Amino acid sequence: MGSKSRMQGKAETKPATALYAGIDVSKARLDAQLHGMGERLQVANEAGGHARLVERLETHGVVKVMMEPTSHYHREIHRRLHEAGIGVVLINPLRARLFAQAHGKLAKTDAIDAAMLARMAAQTELKPVAPPSAQQQELQELTSARRAALAERTALNNRLGATTVAFLKGELTKRLRSIAGHIDRLQARIDALIKADPEMSRKARILRSIPGIGPVTTQALLAQLAELGQLTAKQAAALTGLAPYARDSGTIQGKRHIHGGRADLRSALYMAALTASRKNPDLELFYQNLIARGKAAKLALAAVARKLVILANTLVSQNRSWELKPA
Repeated sequence: MGSKSRMQGKAETKPATALYAGIDVSKARLDAQLHGMGERLQVANEAGGHARLVERLETHGVVKVMMEPTSHYHREIHRRLHEAGIGVVLINPLRARLFAQAHGKLAKTDAIDAAMLARMAAQTELKPVAPPSAQQQELQELTSARRAALAERTALNNRLGATTVAFLKGELTKRLRSIAGHIDRLQARIDALIKADPEMSRKARILRSIPGIGPVTTQALLAQLAELGQLTAKQAAALTGLAPYARDSGTIQGKRHIHGGRADLRSALYMAALTASRKNPDLELFYQNLIARGKAAKLALAAVARKLVILANTLVSQNRSWELKPA
């Protein structure tokens, strides 16, 4: 259908049923579907297409849109919709696919995905989220680049340790020096960005006061959990993938498992839990009690990580630093 829309030529009305829309996002284009109307709009994923899509959704009185976060390709349309007063729900792609399958949609096309996202937006009570600020977005990209650089450094060190060729050893050593400088520059930029933003700086001071949460975990929380301080304990655990979910059937009680959430953030919190289980008086006792009750070390550390993010959320919401409780 190209960039032409089935909406073109229709009367400029605002039917009461057209309150929700789904948008399938790709690098080149956006496929939008209005729930209850069976109408689609396909536009280029660039400024002109964004303006056209926002205008059409406003015309039809759409109040909520659902889309899947797709790398960085959804960010600009998310921002444009938010500025226009249209709520945007970002849904995990797996959850969206399971919803489609539950409704008998086994095929997967851009049009089907957009239609199912629109239907899901209408039938669920998921809340819209605001797009990240420019500073938040930059921090996300910088911390992601730092993680990638660290992974590359590890891979190069492994190769250096395995090679026996002098020439390769020299080349790998040069690349390692270059990456070390790159990591240092990224870290300096991350530190400067946090320091320059009053809200992020406030949160960073509180987070660093908690034994177990170091600079890397602080950066991960600031970059990937902008909602910190505005969540319930259950929401904080769920968003970080640290909430235990039941797996019971009939008379059988299965083990609880953590699931979903933001994987990179969960990994950072798990590493922080390793330190907190030894250095944080309250969490060290909590961890040892779990071990004494027969919990596996990995499960006990996941519970410590969950306690950490809930504690961090509480302290940020109350705008106070961690303090050692008197004996």
